[in-house]
Amino acid sequence: MQGNGASPGWTFLTSHARVLLAIARDPGIRLRDVAAHCGITERTVQNIVADLEAGGYLTRTRATDGRRNVYRIDPAAPFRHPAEAGHEIAGLLELLGPRPDRAPRDDVYEHAPRGR
Repeated sequence: MQGNGASPGWTFLTSHARVLLAIARDPGIRLRDVAAHCGITERTVQNIVADLEAGGYLTRTRATDGRRNVYRIDPAAPFRHPAEAGHEIAGLLELLGPRPDRAPRDDVYEHAPRGR
């Protein structure tokens, strides 16, 4: 990160990885909260979730209250790029995913707006 507080020109993780990790941390998260956390639009998050679902990385079901989606990630899904062939996303989730020593949103959404 630059010393002046400006955001970097590039990062190691893609938006797809950030969205996947945000969902791993809170499977019942609203897409607007994912967008706020990742610094992208809600529409972009919707497209990324559709990509991840079509690729077999996650499934989406309706919560019992009928108002939200709940997501389930398949940790055995492989990375897509040939350079990472043979590796499952479980390693990424283990490295950067949920932390058992914190509540699901504590380490992620410190600056994200809370919903109603």
